[in-house]
Amino acid sequence: MARKQNQIKAKATNSSLPTQTIKSSPLFTRRQMLGITGMAGLAAMTGITTGAFAQTAQKRPRIACLVTYWGATRSHADWIITKLLDGYWWQGAHTPSRVEVVSVYIHQLQESTLGQKICKSKNIPICKTVGEALTLSGKELLVDGVVIVGEHGEYATDMKGHWLLPRWWIYNQVIRVFEQSKRSVPVFNDKHLSYNWDEAKWMFDKSRELNFPLTGGSSIPIYFRKPEIELEIDTPIKHSIVFGGATDEGAIFHCIDVLQAFVERRKGGETGVRSVQSIRGKDTWKWVEANPWAAKLIDSVAIRFNLKSGHFQQNEGANVCIVEYNDGTKGAVISGKDVGWTYAGEMEGQQEATIISMLDWPGPFDQYHASNAQPHWITEMMVTQKEPFPAERLLLSTGITNHYMESNWDHNRYAAVGRRIETPYLNMTYRSARGAQFSQGERPPSRPYIRGFSE
Repeated sequence: MARKQNQIKAKATNSSLPTQTIKSSPLFTRRQMLGITGMAGLAAMTGITTGAFAQTAQKRPRIACLVTYWGATRSHADWIITKLLDGYWWQGAHTPSRVEVVSVYIHQLQESTLGQKICKSKNIPICKTVGEALTLSGKELLVDGVVIVGEHGEYATDMKGHWLLPRWWIYNQVIRVFEQSKRSVPVFNDKHLSYNWDEAKWMFDKSRELNFPLTGGSSIPIYFRKPEIELEIDTPIKHSIVFGGATDEGAIFHCIDVLQAFVERRKGGETGVRSVQSIRGKDTWKWVEANPWAAKLIDSVAIRFNLKSGHFQQNEGANVCIVEYNDGTKGAVISGKDVGWTYAGEMEGQQEATIISMLDWPGPFDQYHASNAQPHWITEMMVTQKEPFPAERLLLSTGITNHYMESNWDHNRYAAVGRRIETPYLNMTYRSARGAQFSQGERPPSRPYIRGFSE
């Protein structure tokens, strides 16, 4: 398989395009908005006429949402799009939506009865093609942003465990409209770019060629943390471990994206990845024994959570993803129970490990369940035309995931101790300039979805 080995570099500042930032109304606070479900109620509270709302609504970025499946409250499409429609919980308060969802495309439409019902209640057209969703059934691009949620649905899994979700296929249709219209807009892509590295690299390259902001990835790096801290830029990280569910491709990506969100803040910035290796089953713990730095970090996490010594090693079905960076930094993702998603880092000059956890969901499956920070940063990108973090991280996390999945296979033969894959094409460099982006403050209350229908 051909590999593109050109080095990718990014400036410390986020990429941006000229635009006018739309600010929320100063007439009411986010907490006052809690419980207000429609424009009529808001107009009554503020004294603003509905005509004024119509003018304000026209200024909001118009978003096309392109999804694979929207048939369950636990689907990513439902978590994300409902918050773009009705607002989300951010930094201890309800935040009204600052975008307008004007069209939806659903690849598995027949199975997506929930999405059909919501779109009907919100008067949002469900388009037959991606092109129609972006052009509003016209000939030119008529939206200000694109949200792709290619997660969930009935799609095949190949021999190596790749879930064959059509993210690239949807993205490709978007690019066709951009090129035909000679104009592009920001694009969000949920989770990793593609199960295929060459497709993922093409997707990233198109964002740079056509000069549009691109973001995506996991919602876990920006979830609530304990303690509520972010690593400083240029933290002297030597080694890192991330614990989390790592049972399949989708789960391992969450963990890898958490790892990358932390290690990119190391001294000197991101230098790219030299190699990736996967080890599965009981051989995971043989690798840990052979690498004292990993064993030390694992023990530190067990102590922090008041777990018995050897707690994690009792999981014979564990996996480890081993990442070696070009500057000599080493990282690993390990299957771990009872600690949610947890980062542990060994810092130069420090005796104690730095441990940061992303624990628990904020309640039942309702309006504020799961992702809230993610819709916030999607919205920020649509409004400001700036990437919330360098898209190189999304590409790098995708590449690590791709090669983790390939490591255990050699000429279609499986081995629990996977081969070490050298990755010169992951030789991308960038420096993070972002501040803390995770949810902080009071956790959201349990609140029913603002569906527009009762059942």
